[in-house]
Amino acid sequence: MHWGLRLATVTLIGWLAVLEARSSFLQSAVFSRLASEMHVAVEPGPSGSIRFPHSGPYDERLGYVDLPSFIDELAGRQFRVERQARLSPRLDQFAGAGFYAPYAEKAEAGLTLVDRTGTPLYQVRYPGWTYADFQAVPPIVTNSLLFIEDRDLLSTDQPRRDPAVEWNRFVLAIGGRVLGWADPSLRQGGASTLATQIEKFQHSPGGRTGNAAEKLRQMVSAAMRAYLGGPDTMAARRHLLADYLNATPLGSRPGYGEIIGIGDGLRVWYGTDFDEANRVLATAAETPQAIARKGTIYKQVLSLLLAQRRPSYYLTVDPDALAELTDRYLRALGNAGVIAPALRDAALEAKLRFQAEAPAPMRVAFAGRKASDSVRTELLALLRTQNLYNLDRLDLSVRTTIDAATQDRINSILATLGQPDAVKALGLVGHDLLGTEDPSHVNYSVVLYERGADRNYVRVHADSLDEPFDINSGAKLILGSTAKLRTLVTYLDIMVTLHDRYADRPAHELEAEAVQGPDVLSRWAASYLAGTKDRSLQPMLDAAMQRHYSGNPGESFFTGSGRHVFHNFEKSENYQVFTVEQGIEKSVNLAFIRLMRDIVHYYEAQNGTLKQLADNAHGAEREAYLRRFADQEGRTYLNHFYGDYHGLNDEEAMALLASRTRPVDYRLAVAFRSARPRASVAALQEFLAARARNLAVDEATANALYAKYGEDQFSLNDRGYLAGVHPLELWLVAYLHRHPGASRSEVMKASAAVRQEVYAWLFKTRNARKQDVRIQILREEDAFNQILQDWRAQGYPFGQMVPSYASAIGSSGDRPDALAHLMGIILNDGVELPTTDLDRLDFAAGTPYETTLTMAPKTPRRVFPPEVAQTVRRALMGVVAQGTGMRVRGTYLMADGKPLPVGGKTGTGDNRFESFAGGGRLIDSRVVDRTATFVFFLGDRFYGTITAYVPGAQAADYHFTSALAVQLLKALNPSLVPLINAPPAGGNSPQDQGEDRPQDHREYRAGG
Repeated sequence: MHWGLRLATVTLIGWLAVLEARSSFLQSAVFSRLASEMHVAVEPGPSGSIRFPHSGPYDERLGYVDLPSFIDELAGRQFRVERQARLSPRLDQFAGAGFYAPYAEKAEAGLTLVDRTGTPLYQVRYPGWTYADFQAVPPIVTNSLLFIEDRDLLSTDQPRRDPAVEWNRFVLAIGGRVLGWADPSLRQGGASTLATQIEKFQHSPGGRTGNAAEKLRQMVSAAMRAYLGGPDTMAARRHLLADYLNATPLGSRPGYGEIIGIGDGLRVWYGTDFDEANRVLATAAETPQAIARKGTIYKQVLSLLLAQRRPSYYLTVDPDALAELTDRYLRALGNAGVIAPALRDAALEAKLRFQAEAPAPMRVAFAGRKASDSVRTELLALLRTQNLYNLDRLDLSVRTTIDAATQDRINSILATLGQPDAVKALGLVGHDLLGTEDPSHVNYSVVLYERGADRNYVRVHADSLDEPFDINSGAKLILGSTAKLRTLVTYLDIMVTLHDRYADRPAHELEAEAVQGPDVLSRWAASYLAGTKDRSLQPMLDAAMQRHYSGNPGESFFTGSGRHVFHNFEKSENYQVFTVEQGIEKSVNLAFIRLMRDIVHYYEAQNGTLKQLADNAHGAEREAYLRRFADQEGRTYLNHFYGDYHGLNDEEAMALLASRTRPVDYRLAVAFRSARPRASVAALQEFLAARARNLAVDEATANALYAKYGEDQFSLNDRGYLAGVHPLELWLVAYLHRHPGASRSEVMKASAAVRQEVYAWLFKTRNARKQDVRIQILREEDAFNQILQDWRAQGYPFGQMVPSYASAIGSSGDRPDALAHLMGIILNDGVELPTTDLDRLDFAAGTPYETTLTMAPKTPRRVFPPEVAQTVRRALMGVVAQGTGMRVRGTYLMADGKPLPVGGKTGTGDNRFESFAGGGRLIDSRVVDRTATFVFFLGDRFYGTITAYVPGAQAADYHFTSALAVQLLKALNPSLVPLINAPPAGGNSPQDQGEDRPQDHREYRAGG
């Protein structure tokens, strides 16, 4: 009886196990109850219960693994977490145990950019072709996949079935593993189902099953995902089949990247259109041609279903093995009745032919998507993503500040500006504009910003250049007289400093300072304050704008290490005297050259006068200047020589050195003995014989030259003089012989003492005049370094500027977006606000990792006093009212019909490399590009830049000035007015007006 009871118990347990294996009744009850307790709530602020995945191809591709680092990076760039997912305790417990969070995963995802109202700007989806649902899958594909992977998956007799485990295969796999210990040949069979395979290639590390624990993780996670909708899994199983077809990995190809899903696989490997393939496979084929076509497409699909087992091998290493495997399955499918004999035969007859190359990406019209490309480039830097390929595959939606309607209107106009009729209709043809030149070579950039309460918004970012290069921010451009705006701000900023220094001083001290002050600007400030009753700042700035400068081009200026002359654009300006205000209005070059000279002298005076240095001929400060000059100029020469000699072998280096001097025996001997001091007399004789013209150098002569011109007989400077070669060139050739392959930095480090030695002559007191010139060059450089700091505070984008008065008229270059940044500061009364084209980033929406970040601008920074900003604004309005921007005067009106206050600064850039002979004679001029720029403001809310740009040698054929940019702003009036006359945003419209604004609290089940 005892054994009978045991047998009955075992039999009952076995029967129940078999019943459970078939019905999954208990599993469905347990898993569905647990799944019902797994949900996600999205609430304001950072989450205290969120778990990000650590690995898995799907989670890596969509950015879920990197989300913590993205959040950290953005937090350092003025973004904060506005809302984030909270996991329910059960879901938190499940994910914390190491299982993959169950939720309705996305078949496709990618980067989406929308404008401030939610209008799409840019959207990509990967994979590119997917099945929307189970019903979209052709039955023949469904039946073939079931035959290959899981023939009972869609069986309706057990509605609660767990698709994560196929018990027959599972038991065989376990048995195979156990018996494999005794006989490895028996270690066969696998327990993978479609459900666990999806978990594997989406979430397992590397898309692989590394061990038994990982297999268990896949099975449990897949089971939990299957029961998200309740104990009946029929709908989940159908969905699972479509998911598998959409998510199966199918290798990668150069030029395309990772290939995911049957849809992308058909297109990339075979060049077959996915929609056509589905239509053919779902339609009965009646004619031989239709049957053949269907057979070809079916074989392609079947091959991809089979290639998933070893995609790299079958699709890249051995396609013939894939063809053989596919044919075997075709016969099996035909024998099983899954496919008709006619289709089987047609498929067997068809050949699998891969495309030679991945399909080329669609032609990108760069000109039409500069705004979105700019945002993508910014995101690339913000998130520290490796490249745009990875960025575009993130599950990320970004709301930008762009106004798509205005952007489209501007793009439409820019797209026509290569047509002669269009530019003529817009008034862009005429004096200082376009003439008979080809308008198709002129590229235009239009960028418009709106000033907000705590930040500035990019509303339009458009240009007509159909290349990735961004005219607005892509390079250093010579933008001509727009530099006068920066110079004016620096000038007024100095006046603020002088006001602070002198305003409280008694009149008699100011009168003395007005006579004895160290520089022109200091003397003027002291004189002005001594003679006025109102010592407040604004009247002093107004008076500073009325100081006078001559437009006379007859004076030469020692600046930029040499003597230069400058010219006005209009000859009528040559012999007039202008106030600073008139100089900015009419953009008078010579007035601003002289203003820059006063600014430079002011900064030089802050470091002591040259006279003080001259009076102390042996002072440490004077010596420090001279040593600095020796080091600096020596570096310049060595940089040039290093470029000539680096990479040459010894023979080539000596040949080049010999070519630098005259073919005279003693000169060549000095060069050889300096560069090769340890070489033999025979080597010298051979060197001379090969290079000294009409000279027979016998052994005795060679011995004499060898002894006389050894490196120990003369200083390096003297050897350079005798050889007719710069002494640093001699030193470098010798150094590279001893240290082949030495880097530039190594050369500079090793030559520190030599550079001082070479300039020993400069330290002799009899050369005081030469010393003063070189000290003056360095003092000017120091002054420009201080000017650079002021320009950098204004947003100047470069770390260096040309130490020349010509920087006042554009020689240091600039960028349109940097000028717009300065205009934003001016418009905001001297306070710098951050400028953004990003407003909100939504990561992983509808997942347990959902995170929304919004911009939280840092505290505004005051750059200069409001009085300076107000003074500059009035001057810029004068440019439009009666100066170089007059073309746009009266064009822009407010909603009530009154003129909108408009101001700006024009600039024409004629960028060319020029070579001069002695005496300043021009011997060569090579045109680089031509630009016309207008940086402007429209009312108190909007500002921006317009730039016309012709690159390359063709720019020599164009003669337009900044008037072209001003005229274009006038022509854009109808396109800009709807935005300009709209109510102030104060922020982004949806946020402030409640449009399309997600709720602050949302809750959804983990399943979606």
